[in-house]
Amino acid sequence: MMLIPLRLGLQQRVLPEYRVALFDTLADACRDGLSVFAGDPQPIEAIDTSGKLIRAVYTRANNVHVFRGRGYFCLQTNILHWLTEWQPDALIVEANTRYLSTPSAVEWMHRHNRPVIGWGLGAPEANLVESTLRSRFLKSLDAVIAYSQTGADQYIAAGNAAERVFVAANAVTFKPKGPAPMRLPEFKGGQPCILFVGRLQERKRVEILLQACAALPPEIAPRLVIVGDGPDRDRLQALGLRLYPSAEFTGAKHGDELAAYFEAADLFVLPGTGGLAVQQAMAHGLPVVVGEADGTQAELVSTLNGWLIDQPDAQALTRVLLDALYDVPRLRSMGLESFRIVAEEVNIEHMVDVFAQAVEFAICNFRGT
Repeated sequence: MMLIPLRLGLQQRVLPEYRVALFDTLADACRDGLSVFAGDPQPIEAIDTSGKLIRAVYTRANNVHVFRGRGYFCLQTNILHWLTEWQPDALIVEANTRYLSTPSAVEWMHRHNRPVIGWGLGAPEANLVESTLRSRFLKSLDAVIAYSQTGADQYIAAGNAAERVFVAANAVTFKPKGPAPMRLPEFKGGQPCILFVGRLQERKRVEILLQACAALPPEIAPRLVIVGDGPDRDRLQALGLRLYPSAEFTGAKHGDELAAYFEAADLFVLPGTGGLAVQQAMAHGLPVVVGEADGTQAELVSTLNGWLIDQPDAQALTRVLLDALYDVPRLRSMGLESFRIVAEEVNIEHMVDVFAQAVEFAICNFRGT
């Protein structure tokens, strides 16, 4: 990994558990340390913040949540106190204009002749007022890191110079340490195994996975394993008993116990949005079926390693499963390509290297006040 020869600060609204590995690895790359500033989510949010930083310093932000839904804003009232205490040489912030304290942090850094790098999903279409405010905020940053090329293109379209925009593919897994898993050329016991892993909530669209499996012909009816817990579990289990009684709901699994489910599967399916477990599946050499979301999935999944379903429904997913499960050799080849992508292109180590490149660029090209 590249070295970041300075003291770095990183602002987040919250600290989700899946980001801990990234931030601790980033801390390892920072010669003079990394401090992560983040607060608590809203009580209604399904965000696991149980992870604890080991090598990075954690400072709790005082998050004040204003409104909900599309009208949501967040105020982090102690952000300037944190900057004064930590004194970062460079700062990475979430590139989100709904976080009302961030512009004051950018101003503080620039007043002290230090650069600020934004990090975010991109800049999708918005109304005139929101687009204007976002464009002004983005132009105040010294570099921008996007989760995907789609997001990077949006930042450039919003008025950022292309050389100031970097792409760090959104990763939650390290480079695999061993070779790609080798699976048999036929399904175990003649029955394919389909796996879903994720929080059970409506946006994951697990119900259409149940419907699609129920519509498959008996000769390829899969073992369906649904790993995870969440507010939608009771509804989905009741629906499963009616639509696909053999569906297995295991609850949440972690570590080696979760790895065993990935190793036993033949195909990973995420019909809805989100779901960084897609990368875990790929790291275990699985082909993947995903619903197209924010551009991140589109750059993880191609015809070489899986299927993207735009606006998925049960019929569309059934067609994909038919296509996938009748050709086992192709399925195995796609799994090997998934493994290659995670090993070479989308992993935490590569993400940290891009962060280091963006920080170096921002330091070398800082415009000052």
